[in-house]
Amino acid sequence: RQGVMEKARRRLREFDVGDKFSRLPLPRAAVLLPLMVRGGRLHLLLTVRSEQLRRSPGEVCFPGGKSEATDKDDIDTALREAKEEVGLQPEKVEVISRLMPGIDKMNNLVTPVVGFIEDTFQVTPNPDEVSEVFVVPLEYFVKPLNYKTFSYKSSSGDLTQIHCFTYDGQEHKRSFKIWGLTAHFALFLALVIFGERPTFEVDYDLDNLMSSSENNFINLYASIHERKKSNL
Repeated sequence: RQGVMEKARRRLREFDVGDKFSRLPLPRAAVLLPLMVRGGRLHLLLTVRSEQLRRSPGEVCFPGGKSEATDKDDIDTALREAKEEVGLQPEKVEVISRLMPGIDKMNNLVTPVVGFIEDTFQVTPNPDEVSEVFVVPLEYFVKPLNYKTFSYKSSSGDLTQIHCFTYDGQEHKRSFKIWGLTAHFALFLALVIFGERPTFEVDYDLDNLMSSSENNFINLYASIHERKKSNL
């Protein structure tokens, strides 16, 4: 267990972006990517959004949300939201790093915060926000059994490839569809930690993962920025 965690910590620290992108003029949000070790393998905890939520009801996501004025930084935001949504106490998370951010449909800058939690953590979902919580072996995001990709026309008019993983949860006796920004973060996390080629095509230079992920992000941000200017 310690060996698995130590290797992951080392890789994650190499890819830590800290607050490098925090000054970009976009509304801020953060999500927690909670990692645990089960049976000697890394697993990732995910949630299903409550059906009564206005935005993306019933979709799979990570604990997280928009930053509030009282949050010191993205780590604070991710930990506060995880406590509100699944009852995870901040002191029970060993925060390791912040990975390359993404930009969601609402043009929020979303920072993924990666942390270790105990596999004995007892989830207490807030029913107003979360309907289910489940875990997926991290390697599923590089060696999936059920994977597809589809083209999505972003609001800037660019065609992008969206990853979509379908995971059969044994405990829940049902399938979970993981796609969009959630799939993007889970895939990147798996690429960082395992450092191996997935069984499908990705739009990264896997020999230069850090620089190519940064280039992808900068291009995405530039296209949004251009669009904003043209809308003024």
